[in-house]
Amino acid sequence: QVRLVESGGGLVQAGGSLRLACTASGGTFSRFAMAWFRQRLGKDVEFVARITRSGGTTDYVDSAKGRFTISRDNDRKTVFLQMNNLKPEDTAVYSCAARSTILTDNSRYIDLSDYHYRGQGTQVTVSS
Repeated sequence: QVRLVESGGGLVQAGGSLRLACTASGGTFSRFAMAWFRQRLGKDVEFVARITRSGGTTDYVDSAKGRFTISRDNDRKTVFLQMNNLKPEDTAVYSCAARSTILTDNSRYIDLSDYHYRGQGTQVTVSS
């Protein structure tokens, strides 16, 4: 059984930074493509960023480009989301997701239904 646990959320002023972490237990982390999603209050789940198994390819929603960076540490079984220059519209519950995939799979998985596992999420609140 794969379990994903997020941490690092909190309250920050606009322009500030947060670093989210998602640590996996169970399964083989290096075989997972990973992603971050967020859900604003009353809104649908939104793709934020993804990273391939090797970390060689990353992808972001347009609103996150230039501000957020996704990375992973396979030895620590952890994926990170560094968020800089945060804006009030970034306020949401952020959750990570994992998809078991083969090494040569370069498909662009940006829908939550593409992923096999999801964490409970961590709240990020950005005050203006």
